Amino acid sequence: MISSMEFAPLAKRRALSILALSSLLFSSSLFADTNFNVERKPIGKGAYEMAITGEPSALYVATSQSRKLDKGGVVYRLDPATLEITQAIHNNLKPFGMAVNHTTGTLFIGNTTSSAVTAIDAKTGEVKKSLVLDERKRSKEVRPFAPRELVVNEKTNTVYVGGLGESSVLWVVDGDNLTLRTTIEGLGKFATGLAIDPKASRLYVTNADNELIVIDTTANKVVSRTKLEEGEHFYLNLSLDTANQRAFITDSKSPQLLVVDTRNGKVLKKIAVPVSLAVLFNPQRNEVYVTHRESGKVSVIDAKTYKVLETIDTPTHTNSLALSADGQTLFVSVKQPGSRDKEPTSPDDVVRISFK
Repeated sequence: MISSMEFAPLAKRRALSILALSSLLFSSSLFADTNFNVERKPIGKGAYEMAITGEPSALYVATSQSRKLDKGGVVYRLDPATLEITQAIHNNLKPFGMAVNHTTGTLFIGNTTSSAVTAIDAKTGEVKKSLVLDERKRSKEVRPFAPRELVVNEKTNTVYVGGLGESSVLWVVDGDNLTLRTTIEGLGKFATGLAIDPKASRLYVTNADNELIVIDTTANKVVSRTKLEEGEHFYLNLSLDTANQRAFITDSKSPQLLVVDTRNGKVLKKIAVPVSLAVLFNPQRNEVYVTHRESGKVSVIDAKTYKVLETIDTPTHTNSLALSADGQTLFVSVKQPGSRDKEPTSPDDVVRISFK
């Protein structure tokens, strides 16, 4: 149960309920004649990444809350079927990135502004431990590495955390006791994208130097780095089709989604889509989902023909993605317009897209 301290005042809650209902009805009517249903509900300020656990199924959303008014943040637990909040887990460090070890039932949260990672028990909501990965103090001359993406090798319970900087790093963290095993350095400018193929002992990184970097997770060493394209690009995120040795890579500077052969770094296809943020491959439906933050859309792409099957309007800033275990439901975090100087007045949303 959530305590009364974790809820907004009654009037605000009623207003949010009305907003949620109107959003639900509005969204459903927009897509009545399509191959999917859309539901949308406000969750909280500063919504970033999400993760899904099973038995019982739950959707977790990392929210950093207000930049100015809230010291920490909240990880919300949602019912995936209704998007109702069932638990609010407070964290003194603001949560942004998220990954889950389903075997141990542990959520790993990236605390970007604190250069830290936090472990949370998914069942109880207990914040188990936090680890500061870069202890340097921020100044005009010093910029600590900023955690962004996290991935987990569930078999070895190893957490990999990307640290952004002018020459980025990858932290290799023991998921059992949240201690730092080693740091892999020299991963290029703002190495944002991170994806893992545990069976092949390979981890893939993209950066603002237009590179795809391959790391051997057994030796914790870079085995190859390929310049994908020349020109103005920023490859933000990637998702793997491990069965067919493909990586789908978003570009925030150019209107395309790259399809790359992970064995040699060769670009197999450039799919014309708006500039993109998040990407997620769905092996059950053989589809790829891409968020377009600036245009407020989600693309549904056939992973075989590379044809754009659907373009879903949100209509504000689409952010991160999560997928149900059966591959039939897609979740999208949607951010409200705002800036560092002027925070959004409304909470960010989570959109639930159910495929027919």
